[in-house]
Amino acid sequence: MARPLDGIRVIEWAMWQAGPIAGSMLGDLGAEVIKIEHPVRGDDARGMTQVASDSGALPGGRVTSFEHANRNKRGITLDIRSKGGREILRKLVERSDVFFTNFRDSVVLRAQMDYETLLQYNPRLIYGIVTGYGSRGPDSDKRSFDIAGQGRSGMMFAMGDRDMVEPTQMQGAPLDQLGGTMLAYAILAALVARERTGKAQKVESSILGSGIHLYSFNVNSGLWRGRPLARHSRARSRNAMANYYRCADGKWLMLAEYQSDRFWHDLCQAIGIGELENHPHYATAVARAENYAEVIQTLDRSFATKTRDEWLATFKEKGAGYAYEIINEIQDLASDQQVLDNEYITEFDHPTMGRVKVVGSPVLFDEQPLEIRPAPQFGEHTEEVLLEVCGYDWEDIGRFKEEGAI
Repeated sequence: MARPLDGIRVIEWAMWQAGPIAGSMLGDLGAEVIKIEHPVRGDDARGMTQVASDSGALPGGRVTSFEHANRNKRGITLDIRSKGGREILRKLVERSDVFFTNFRDSVVLRAQMDYETLLQYNPRLIYGIVTGYGSRGPDSDKRSFDIAGQGRSGMMFAMGDRDMVEPTQMQGAPLDQLGGTMLAYAILAALVARERTGKAQKVESSILGSGIHLYSFNVNSGLWRGRPLARHSRARSRNAMANYYRCADGKWLMLAEYQSDRFWHDLCQAIGIGELENHPHYATAVARAENYAEVIQTLDRSFATKTRDEWLATFKEKGAGYAYEIINEIQDLASDQQVLDNEYITEFDHPTMGRVKVVGSPVLFDEQPLEIRPAPQFGEHTEEVLLEVCGYDWEDIGRFKEEGAI
């Protein structure tokens, strides 16, 4: 069955996470994504057997970081600085719709992989780049990784408890993920624009810009009011119905209701504090905000009397209309039926790990279901791509191998 981007060919010259994420997302949608790696060094993520303080190693010599960012691609090796490598690159670009990278401008220019150069090979080429800090300004060519973007974007002082002095880092490269997502978003828009105008163009995203975009509500609050939203404090939340509480089994339950006066009666009846509903300290949102410590302590005591499942059953029995939710740990997602039914976590057959669960796509297409293929092994599709896409024969391939181009 055809998928949304069937017929679109994408050339990826990128490493680590932010760039390859864009390729995997386009591949999820059905684009033919051809990943270029150096014949000796490859993508540095292939050697990332340690992630933070944990092992990233997987069966069969594979690693988490590479598998995560490189599914649904064909992988080739190519020395783009060799004569044969430049010849192959030119043919690939001539026959493709998109080229993108996450190398810094200085590296791109030295390798003659910049927009102006590649546009000579294909005047309809969409050229994408994801950078650390954006293509303009004094730090445009500065080396960067996800955590650097977390720091500079202000994100690390938006997370964590209000009483913490130090910034808080989120594990798992969220801004690399978002930087790649935003690049894929820009590429899709450029493809649509090309269909309308016939014009090629260069598009870009950055880790810094993506970080600011991620919590732009807070940033705009700071720009417009002169101060950002304060870090959350569970102990000092002015809205007890938008806070989280520990249950008798140690699991956490989130109340997520911002119309607290509308639902205060229902909550009081459900958790057994009906006698306090109209108490002067509890009766209105304003009163509860003024007496937040007392209100939170009261709700803490109530929620500590039952397990989380018992509270969920109580809320269902009472027909609770207010917003509430369980707080999952990461490992809980694999058994969350809502997550599974929407394929936010799905399954596929991996060549070395067998049938495994994996993060799916956050978007669904009713008429064109998506599928997942594993990340390519090093140089797995080199010969296949040269034969099928570039039109070379086996004699050519032998020549390129002798030269070291592939």
